[in-house]
Amino acid sequence: MIPKECKRLAEVDFPIAVVSKHAAREKRLGNPSTLHLWWARRPLGACRAMLLGLLLPDPCDSQCPEDFKKRAREFLSNVQGHSGPRDDDLQQALLKFIGDFANSDLSSKRTYLEVSRGLVKSAYPEENPLVVDPFAGSGSIPFEALRLGCDAFASDLNEVAYLILRVLLEDIPRNGSRLGGELRAASGTVATLAEKKLAEFYPIHTDGSVPVAYLWARTIVCESPTCGAEVPLVRSFWLCKKSNRKYAVRHKIARSEDQPPQVEFECFEPTSDGEVHVATISQAKARCLCCSAVLAPDRVRAQLRAQTGGADVLFDKIGKRIAGARLLAVITNKSGEQGRHYRSPTDSDYHHVWKATKQLYSLLSQDSQIKSPIPNESIDLDEIRRVSVPLYGASTWGDIFSQRQKLCLATYASLIRELAVSDECKRLAALAFDRLVMQLSAHCRWKPTGESMIDMFGRHAIGMVWDFLEASPGFGSQNIFRGWIEQMARFTESVDAIGLKTGQVTRGDATECHLPDEACSVWFTDPPYYDSIPYAHLADCFYVWLKRILPELSSSLTTKAGECVVDRPHRLSASSKDVKYFEQKIADAAREGRRLLSPSGCASIIFAHKTTEGWEALLTGIISGGWRITASWPIATELTTRLNARDTASLATSVHLVCRPRPENASVGDWGQVLQELPKRVGDWMERLQAEGIRGADLVFACIGPALEIFSRYSKVETAEGREVGLPEYLEKVWEVVGRTALEHVLGTAEARARNSMAGALEEDARLTALFLWTLQSTNKAEGDGQVKEEEEEYGDDEEEEEAKGKSKKTKGFSLVFDVVRRFAQPLGIHLEDWDGRIIETEKGVVRLLSVSERAKQLFGEDGAEVVADQLERSPEKVAQLTLFPDRAEGSVPEIKVKGKSQKAKVKGEAEIKTRHEATTLDRVHAAMLLQASGRTNALRALLKAELDRSPDFLRLANALSALYPSRLLKNSLEDKNLPYRDRRVAHKWAVGIET
Repeated sequence: MIPKECKRLAEVDFPIAVVSKHAAREKRLGNPSTLHLWWARRPLGACRAMLLGLLLPDPCDSQCPEDFKKRAREFLSNVQGHSGPRDDDLQQALLKFIGDFANSDLSSKRTYLEVSRGLVKSAYPEENPLVVDPFAGSGSIPFEALRLGCDAFASDLNEVAYLILRVLLEDIPRNGSRLGGELRAASGTVATLAEKKLAEFYPIHTDGSVPVAYLWARTIVCESPTCGAEVPLVRSFWLCKKSNRKYAVRHKIARSEDQPPQVEFECFEPTSDGEVHVATISQAKARCLCCSAVLAPDRVRAQLRAQTGGADVLFDKIGKRIAGARLLAVITNKSGEQGRHYRSPTDSDYHHVWKATKQLYSLLSQDSQIKSPIPNESIDLDEIRRVSVPLYGASTWGDIFSQRQKLCLATYASLIRELAVSDECKRLAALAFDRLVMQLSAHCRWKPTGESMIDMFGRHAIGMVWDFLEASPGFGSQNIFRGWIEQMARFTESVDAIGLKTGQVTRGDATECHLPDEACSVWFTDPPYYDSIPYAHLADCFYVWLKRILPELSSSLTTKAGECVVDRPHRLSASSKDVKYFEQKIADAAREGRRLLSPSGCASIIFAHKTTEGWEALLTGIISGGWRITASWPIATELTTRLNARDTASLATSVHLVCRPRPENASVGDWGQVLQELPKRVGDWMERLQAEGIRGADLVFACIGPALEIFSRYSKVETAEGREVGLPEYLEKVWEVVGRTALEHVLGTAEARARNSMAGALEEDARLTALFLWTLQSTNKAEGDGQVKEEEEEYGDDEEEEEAKGKSKKTKGFSLVFDVVRRFAQPLGIHLEDWDGRIIETEKGVVRLLSVSERAKQLFGEDGAEVVADQLERSPEKVAQLTLFPDRAEGSVPEIKVKGKSQKAKVKGEAEIKTRHEATTLDRVHAAMLLQASGRTNALRALLKAELDRSPDFLRLANALSALYPSRLLKNSLEDKNLPYRDRRVAHKWAVGIET
């Protein structure tokens, strides 16, 4: 067994860049994600690599067993050849193997499996190491533990997660490919019977086209006294928006004297974008197509509440549509023809919906063994910010589906429930059914640029979708259920091929475990991300259907009490899960993990939340739970193309904190010594991470771990006067050191950093701008520079959640959470309130860096850059007189409006802002950027000459900002051959900042 004092590889080094590359590009084949959706699932490659780092000893450690070194060299020779005679050669060979094995292409290769299992067995020759994950979720960590030949124990409080874990870690390894065969046969029976029952409700059109999906719009009635027309709530009238192919929906208005205006729709092929009508709803405000009247959000909500969400069509007694959801277009496939086809809706389309509605009513009127075949459980209001549909009338889980969707889902659920198969097969079929739930919901979207569907969980929430897509369940080879079953069957076969043994699964709280003391070798978990994802509330959407299929599920809804999350306050919420609750749950779970870990064991905790509050709550829980942090590795696990990654500090990495139990007799730390050690630790780590390609917010949060290594090694830290220093106070110092170190990297030369003078030489606005842009850098720059694909940009959220947050329409510039900016600014002497309205704009807890183009009026006045350029060209000496707000009276001080927490404007006067009328170095750089962008090279030359004569600060700041602006925003700029080369190089990049 590995000695207690021996360090693990993950405590010494880790192949961050290689593992990140493989984790971000992980393949779906052979992945547990095939089984079921789970939120914030960790990539298998990252879990596999970290597990090896936690399990294997460091060959360079004096306590590392010689037998392990000998056997490790033998195993590694099968994939790498001779690893060299020295201990550090073996260390590098092991790290290379860890990086290589993170590749999904190698994860099932027999040779690599044998080497990985051989290495683990060499480290633990007496018995297999036990890996425990108390927040197991969908099981990535325990699944990889089984792959490496370890024993695995997984638990989760959530009933849906527990079901996934049972299937993944018990049913599939125990039954192997036999289960796949049984599943295929069962799915064939279910699909065949379901198609017979449902075919009449999704008929083939008279032209032979097969319906793929139906695009609907919820409707309300215009409340203008002179109108009263039906208002379809449409976010986009586009059906297909590709460079070589365009389809859309257009409307015409039929008017009569005694009836309200009628809106009619038809599909067409536009020749230009201008032919396609703009949205009729944005941020819950609806606009009538007939009279252009605007209905406020509260009226939109009130009308949709009266329709129980508005997903259903209302018919009269003979089946004629009279109100409710409106069909915009039918998306079809035609035999022998490629691509999607689009046709206008017909009365026949509504007739089949009416037939399905009558059939559903008939089903609901029949006696059943269960209370209702359609979920009638109420949607919990504690997480109304993430599940906002009750605000629009969808008060039960059945309300988020249309009538025809309910009939379809109830049909499949009934057939699966009645299957005469093994319990393991039925559980797998039930998980496949949940894919139908995701895709047959009135909260799915249509993506015109990809001509595809975005399912209900395109993000970690269920918000209102105004125009929704009703997919057909598919028939024959296009049957959705049959397709997912086939993927699951292949997954069972892939698991059987790698020879996994069975894991142990239980449903329970992470703070309580029935395992004995010191039972596990590795405690490795990915706890909930503070207030980011309401797992239980979202899982209810699946659970209400699953319990109608599987008799083993009996509770009304998933367990909320005891869930380790933060529920944000809301007027409809009764939750008491605040920050203190989260900290206490993490601390209790950490103490339980400390009890379970053997004296020679090692632990890792993953976190990827982007708020400082979330980080501090997690770290407080870990340290108070008795752990010390020994290493911290940021691994890129997130796509930069996700919706919340654009121009914000969204994390691309998940930080893996490596921990050990803090000794009971740990010494008391001296505050002065801790502060003395902190800058070098952060500086060294920052250089290491930057060399690995870690940037921006990822770098910020990744530096917290190494900083905590210093603090967490002590039982407590005290000042010279004996006062105990708390974690929040220490973290304030950490943020200060990170900010100063970042400024030294960005603004200072090596000489200046040594003097520690450059970071403070420039004015506050320059330091704030540099830090802002530095924090926004993308870790995955090489993967696409943080760009969001065009089709994903179209699906911005203009739902209730966005309205509640007060988000306005997109503006230029970049945004950061206010607390992140404050953490940097305050210890560096930057007063945010002095710059609000000048270089930043603060609103609703978000700080936006103003674009340079927005500052043109501040810099040049009403006359603009052209007039100032003329003056500079005629009288270069005026450069020295450049001031802000030149249109103001001489000597006056600008009134800069500041947004406070109350959101009321406060006016700064001359007594509070003494020199705000004077131009700063940043102002002069921005002025030069605007002059360069407007092509006024003579004026630019005059400004550059004057600034270079004045001080080197101008050029240093210009170079720094040029490097910080994202390269995706570079534009073709003028190359003035008369400028010196260094000045042309700077000018070439200045155009970047004009728009941002």
